Amino acid sequence: MKIKILVADDDRVLRELLCDILKSQGYDPIPAFDGQEALRLFFSDPQIDLVILDVLMPKVDGWDVLTTIRRESEVPVLMLTALGDESHEVKGLRTGANDYIAKPFSHDVLISRVEVLVRKTKQLHQSRVLIHGLTIDLQRNKVFVHDQEVTLNHKEYALLVCFYENRNIVLSRNKLLNEIWGYDYEGDLRNVDTHIKMLRSKLGDCAALIQTVRGSGYLMEVENEDHH
Repeated sequence: MKIKILVADDDRVLRELLCDILKSQGYDPIPAFDGQEALRLFFSDPQIDLVILDVLMPKVDGWDVLTTIRRESEVPVLMLTALGDESHEVKGLRTGANDYIAKPFSHDVLISRVEVLVRKTKQLHQSRVLIHGLTIDLQRNKVFVHDQEVTLNHKEYALLVCFYENRNIVLSRNKLLNEIWGYDYEGDLRNVDTHIKMLRSKLGDCAALIQTVRGSGYLMEVENEDHH
């Protein structure tokens, strides 16, 4: 699967040049012409792996885009600016940028910086798994069914992760109760069933991954999975 890179810059010529350079290296660039468009594209596509972000953009500037992204994601961000002032570099890094390049920059410098951040994003990918249309992003604690985000409460998410971590193993209600609610929890075992019912209702056609094993408990049966 190609690495997706969001490229946000209001300079059309530079934006197209960046996209061409990235395509030539086998990446999949997604162009955005201002900060508002960058945020829309980023939050509509959970598979974006890297963000290249200009500082001076209309509607929403690069600082605010970066701050908004950082509230939800640790995706690597490379900042671009025409301002060669060291204070802007410091501000970018303190706001959560991973790297910073001042314009103008060379083709080779850009590619080398991108390669470093791609290695970082590949490490993040090890915590994002795809199972038959169900994506569990363990880095951001998010769940997607066929790329549509599903809102789970804390217990439902913890149950799903527990099933994934123990995939292809039958888990008893007692085991799940101890794992999710704690050994000192004095509630009813039926609480487990209720939460699993709610979890299944939110997973749509992926609910079939969590099977009831009569007389034993529950099982997430996974034949294959993709770390992407």
